[in-house]
Amino acid sequence: MSIKYAEQLAKAGIEPSVGSVDDSSDDALAEPIKGRFKAELIHRRGPRRSFEAVEYATLEWADWFNNRRLHEPIRNISPAEAEANFYPALKTEAMAE
Repeated sequence: MSIKYAEQLAKAGIEPSVGSVDDSSDDALAEPIKGRFKAELIHRRGPRRSFEAVEYATLEWADWFNNRRLHEPIRNISPAEAEANFYPALKTEAMAE
């Protein structure tokens, strides 16, 4: 799919605004999350003593970020709550149509 995408951009004369192939910079949405992760978990809470400690801290942070942290752009609710609200709303819209 990425080959077709690149071909279509080239045909339209558009330069892609993505990072290198197969790295997280390829996704513009990943950049703010990577920065936040580094600031909130890695730099603020100090160095970890092992790979396993970083792994465990990452899991804890991801759980907090998705399930308990309130996100202002989605009405100060967690992403998990937003997702839980989203699917029933789709069904309601479909039934109204």
